[in-house]
Amino acid sequence: MAFNNQSWQHKLSNHFQLGGIETAVLDNGPGRGTRIAWINTGTGLRYKVVIDRAMDIADAFYHQHSLAWLSHGGITAPTRGANKGLDWLQTFGGGLITTCGLMHVGGPETDEYGERGLHGPISNTPAEIVSIIQPDPVAGQMEMSITGIMLQTSVLGVKLMLKRTISGTLGKAEIRVHDEVMNRGNITAPHMLLYHFNFGWPLVDEGADICWKGNWIPREGNPDHIFNADHNYKKCLAPLDSHAGGGEEAAIIDPVANTGGWCTCGVHNAALQLAFSLRFKKAQLPVLTNWQHWGKGEYVMGLEPGTHPPTGQAKARREGTLLFMEPGERRGYELQINLLHTNEDIKSFLTDLL
Repeated sequence: MAFNNQSWQHKLSNHFQLGGIETAVLDNGPGRGTRIAWINTGTGLRYKVVIDRAMDIADAFYHQHSLAWLSHGGITAPTRGANKGLDWLQTFGGGLITTCGLMHVGGPETDEYGERGLHGPISNTPAEIVSIIQPDPVAGQMEMSITGIMLQTSVLGVKLMLKRTISGTLGKAEIRVHDEVMNRGNITAPHMLLYHFNFGWPLVDEGADICWKGNWIPREGNPDHIFNADHNYKKCLAPLDSHAGGGEEAAIIDPVANTGGWCTCGVHNAALQLAFSLRFKKAQLPVLTNWQHWGKGEYVMGLEPGTHPPTGQAKARREGTLLFMEPGERRGYELQINLLHTNEDIKSFLTDLL
C-alpha cells in the first residue's frame, strides 16, 4: 500500500526515514571488498543487491521473515576464472536471485564450440554502476532505482553486455528487474539466460505451497521420487536424508501465460499469511524450472524462469532451440516481484494459478 503523504508531510528531514538505496562495501569474511547496495522499500521489504556479483540479490526480508536461501559460503568476492566444471558451486552464495548465462545454462560441458562451466560466468562479474536514483518523497518522487552494466567478453571473441536496472517504489512491497542483453561485438553470439531464484526458511517450510501452472516433465536423470503422479510435488517437504549432498529433483515446466502474456509463480506460506509472487513474460522467458533440494542444513527450493531449461548449450544447439544474437542486437527481460499479505491479495494470487 502506498504511503499516505499527509502522514509524514513536514515531518521528514531525510528520505532514509522512509527508505532508499544505501551502498556499502563488505569488510570481513570471504566477501571482503565486495560492493553491495541495501534497498529498503519502507514496507518491511528490504534486500541486498551484490553489485560485484552481477547485481544479483542475496539477502531479502519481509518484516522479520527471511525470503531467500543463503548457502554455507554466503557472499564471496567475484572469481572471474570460476568457469570450469563445477567451480560455480564454490562461489554460489544462493540468495534470492542468481543470474545464469549469458551463453550457457546447465551443467559443465565441452564440444567443438568450446568448454563451458556450470551456469556460465555472469554471476561472477562485477557491475559498473551508471546511475542510482534516490526517492525524494517531499518532492513527490517515490521511485528509486539502481542501474549497472556487466561485460561477458573475450578478445577476438564474443562481447555481450548485460545492463540491469533494479527499481521499486517507496510504500510498495515490490521489486522490478529490467535486463537488457546486447551483442556489442562483431560476431554472432549464442545466448541463454536463466534467473535462479532460491527460496529458504521460513518462507519455504514444510507444508508451504509451491505455486506454478503449466504442463511439465521431469528433468532427465531425476529419481522421480517427488515429481510423479502419485505425489504432491507442489508442497514443500520436511528435510530429507535422501537429499544429502547432491540429492535433488527438478521439473521443466511450460508455464501458462495470462492474456497479457505474463506468467506467475511463487510461494504461499499460509502459516505466515504471506505469498511471494514472481511474474515474467512468456515471450521473453518461455521455460520455468522447479528445483527441489530438501537437504538437512541445505534446505532450498528454486523457481527458475529462463530462455531455456538448465540442460546446456550443446543440447539446445542439437535441438535447434539455441538463441543467437547478431552484432548490435538487443534482447529485453522483465521480472516483477510482489510480497502479498492481505487475504484478498493472496486469494487473487492463488486464483490466477488454478
